[in-house]
Amino acid sequence: MLSRRTFMSKFSIAISAISLAAGLGFYATTANAEGLKIGFSQVTLQSPFYVQLKDGAEAAAKAGGDTLVFLDANGDVSKQNNDIQDLITQGVSAIIINPVNPDAVVPSLEAAVAAGIPVITVDRSINGEGVTAHIGRDNKAMGKLVGEAVVARLKTDGIEKAKIIEIQGDAGGAVMMDRRDGFHSAVEGSGHTIVAGPYAEYIRSNAVTAMQDLLQANADVKVIYAHNDDMALGAMQVLQENNRDDVLVAGVDGLSEALGVMADGGNYIATALNDPKYLGDVTIQVAREAAAKKEVSKFVDAGTALVTKDNVKDFPREGLFAEYRPKVLGE
Repeated sequence: MLSRRTFMSKFSIAISAISLAAGLGFYATTANAEGLKIGFSQVTLQSPFYVQLKDGAEAAAKAGGDTLVFLDANGDVSKQNNDIQDLITQGVSAIIINPVNPDAVVPSLEAAVAAGIPVITVDRSINGEGVTAHIGRDNKAMGKLVGEAVVARLKTDGIEKAKIIEIQGDAGGAVMMDRRDGFHSAVEGSGHTIVAGPYAEYIRSNAVTAMQDLLQANADVKVIYAHNDDMALGAMQVLQENNRDDVLVAGVDGLSEALGVMADGGNYIATALNDPKYLGDVTIQVAREAAAKKEVSKFVDAGTALVTKDNVKDFPREGLFAEYRPKVLGE
């Protein structure tokens, strides 16, 4: 792993090269040229959501005649920092970062800002100064919407003091904390109890393994809430294998598979929409504006909506995730 001193030394060389190009007039005109080169450093491709985010960004860049230089950090902070250094060296017009860790990529952010390259974060934010814009959704609101739906369903079913198992995303992640806090705020005061499950990293197979132990230790569980639909579906698989059709399940993200289970009348009762392709599309649009030195909002909310069995038919779900594309930019 690179030390901070070695890492910043390498960045200084990269920045000097970029500064020289600027003096020759090449870098300064990049933002005004047709066919921009936009860098995208992604946290991982191990989640369906992030695969679709990449696809949406690539489609939007291609539609606008731009080139997207995509680099997958595969969950490795050192690789992500090196990837961002590479993007700076290439002289991209803007850099999109979906950080592995909100603190560990701060040196990369600082180096990009020093090079005059606007940085746009997507889905996950960075704990540092200099980010031009963050594109995402209000994950706390998403968790709260799902929590309210769970509490309402339990009330309808006449269930009091229910045990709710929460399968969490990634330890320390901003999305995880917001989806946790939003859900907890909705359940608070209801008389129900939330049991914190393990961090399953948003991966279905991890949730399957976790749920096998959780069910054995919590036979009286009434609800499973997972921080994404992929994990929730993994938990539901274990419930079905154990003939536990008395347990309700809820997630987040609007995975089409989850909506399908919901539409078929199963125990999947709620999710919140988080169309990743649209998120990628909006991110590219904002990156273009930032590269052209236009004023952009510090936070662009790509929008969400609660899905239950009452409105599940209202949302197209031909793709991997249900489509939800509200107008969020002023064009």
